[in-house]
Amino acid sequence: MTQLLQQKLKPQKLSDIILAQLEELILEGSLQPGEKLLPERELAKQFEVSRPSLREAIQKLEAKGLVTRKQGGGTFVSKRIMKSFSDPMFDLIANSNESQFDLLEFRHCIEGMASYYAAMRGTEIDFEKIQDKHNNIGNCQLEDNFHLEAEAVYEFYIAICAASHNVVILQTALSMAKLIIDNIEKNLTVLAKRPEIFSKVTDYRRDLLDAIISGQPKKAWGASHRHLTFIEDILLKLTQENSRMKRTMRRM
Repeated sequence: MTQLLQQKLKPQKLSDIILAQLEELILEGSLQPGEKLLPERELAKQFEVSRPSLREAIQKLEAKGLVTRKQGGGTFVSKRIMKSFSDPMFDLIANSNESQFDLLEFRHCIEGMASYYAAMRGTEIDFEKIQDKHNNIGNCQLEDNFHLEAEAVYEFYIAICAASHNVVILQTALSMAKLIIDNIEKNLTVLAKRPEIFSKVTDYRRDLLDAIISGQPKKAWGASHRHLTFIEDILLKLTQENSRMKRTMRRM
């Protein structure tokens, strides 16, 4: 019995404690795929541990495939951990018109939940990040580059997901980065043909921002729903108009 208690009370190894903390940083999105870790000396100082213990923790992270080390270049969070979709599957979804509407429906779910919990749980630091990402969308619009703007819109939503403090929501959104950015870019390309509609989308996004920052979960969920429903309705109407035009041209 005494021997069993001694095994249970065995102190946790320092490198395992550091490992758990680094894993948590990756899980919550504080360390992003492809991001370079601080040099060992600085990281050891930050964790207030010895460099050998830190080095052992990083070796364990590497063994799990969570980080990669480049000789003389440092340690990076592995990009492979986000490859939940294979390239062939991505191409199939990205090139399917019907799948674009499926992605909008998916965004209804995940962005609505993220907005709700961000308004409920977000901190002042979270709100500052969301505001900064929202401001960056306006800056990118000046560049007249839809891909650049789509990336900015996606970063705005990722900031909202991070503020939800739900790692499943955040990691799901991160794992679908390519698909979501592609969907946003295609939507922007179509909506830009109607300037009055384009400006309304900006207004809806501002309503969403205000609801989150003011800490109103239900209002934030509603704002997210109205924003994406508006986009979906407009795209459906434009698709129908385009289909009618094609039929008319064929008859002519």
